[in-house]
Amino acid sequence: MKKLILATLAFSAAPLAAQNQDLGEPVGEGQDVETVEQEEGLSGSVSFEGNLDDLGIAIPAFATDRNAATPANASGTEALGVEISRVITANLRNNGLFKPTGPDSLPRPSFENITSPIWSTWGVRGAEMLVHGYVRARSDDRLTVGCYLYDMALQQRLVAEGWVVSPADWRRAAHKCSDLIYARLTGESPFFDSRIAYIAETGPKDNRTKRLAIMDSDGANHRFITTGRSTALTPRYSPDYKQLVYLSYVDGNPRIYVYDIGTGRQTLVTQSDNPTFAPRWSPDGRWILYSMAVGGNTDIYRVSAQGGRSERLTDTPGIDIGGSYSPDGSKIVFESDRSGSQQIYIMDADGSNQRRLSFFGGRSATPEWSPRGDQIAFTHIAGDFNIAVMNPQGRGFRKLTRGWQDEAPTWAPNGRIIQFFRTARNTGATSLWQVDLTGDNERRLPTPVDASDPAWGPILP
Repeated sequence: MKKLILATLAFSAAPLAAQNQDLGEPVGEGQDVETVEQEEGLSGSVSFEGNLDDLGIAIPAFATDRNAATPANASGTEALGVEISRVITANLRNNGLFKPTGPDSLPRPSFENITSPIWSTWGVRGAEMLVHGYVRARSDDRLTVGCYLYDMALQQRLVAEGWVVSPADWRRAAHKCSDLIYARLTGESPFFDSRIAYIAETGPKDNRTKRLAIMDSDGANHRFITTGRSTALTPRYSPDYKQLVYLSYVDGNPRIYVYDIGTGRQTLVTQSDNPTFAPRWSPDGRWILYSMAVGGNTDIYRVSAQGGRSERLTDTPGIDIGGSYSPDGSKIVFESDRSGSQQIYIMDADGSNQRRLSFFGGRSATPEWSPRGDQIAFTHIAGDFNIAVMNPQGRGFRKLTRGWQDEAPTWAPNGRIIQFFRTARNTGATSLWQVDLTGDNERRLPTPVDASDPAWGPILP
């Protein structure tokens, strides 16, 4: 069996280190998620030939061999099977590509029918695809969750997979099933089994308390990481999800810290009396990019993630900020006002070959390179602030949103959805939103408080 290491976002009672003056409870280390092979895998091609947003998918409640007690749900595995199906339905519906029907309006299949669907039951319901699944309680208190995707026209199984999870991580199994369905039907890489870091905001607009928070890709399992005694900004997950780099005003000045998710400890990235900000990881996790203001000039630097001497990458008069690596680590896209206004520039990873990319009118800021490498998302400022994309050659400009103040884009792991934050006119209230590359499917991601500075991490290991 192939093992996937899971970092569970559950609070630990471990004591805080003395230097963690602004941190909340550390996040404990998680359990293993085992991928288990289901009988048969790919058994046919998809029969559907229409547009995906017309594709009907029936997702009845996941069955169970017996209604066993589980810490995951007070009503046992039968009720948990309904919740798993609801999460999958919400994932596929919110993605905007499919027309799923969830368990609350569908008959419940028996455990025996999971691998042998009664086709006549589903054929009258107009769905092109059928999702079956099960949840079983194990003797070690963990759960086995199986997921099966069937093509109704072909009456064939398309793909099947299963996972062994701890009770606290049943939602991960639901996200993995969603990813399995999404990847099989679209041919795209998955993204549901991932996490988001952001800045949680409370208080009046002229005196906001800003805390570091993390959650699942659908907003569940929300946790506050810092207490708010010091302002936190611009979080970013490390490629392996073990750490978060973010900006903190612990001593009244902006400093970059790395927070270890397993231990709850934080370390200062680099010592300096100058303001530092906008940290970003390199794709291999070896380097951290950041900007530092020295004598009225702001340049981009890089430093080893283990600390040490910083290397300056830009030296042009003005403000250079917000570097983002290409997926292969060979180039960096960044923001600079060296031309007289905020624009997007690109350079090699060592700082050479700097050139301007954005020539679209207005200003351009906060660039972020797609994980696929084919697009760069950024904030386009022409009166209003909106999210836009271009290719790495500076062509193919497209505006994706039409808000009043939409900014700070961050990519889903599959490079097909962009998250950003939106500021409401007059009130200053901030919220997280998502939009796909068509610009047609836009939705708000619910958070318990106002939210800004989102950072979407990669697929969980």
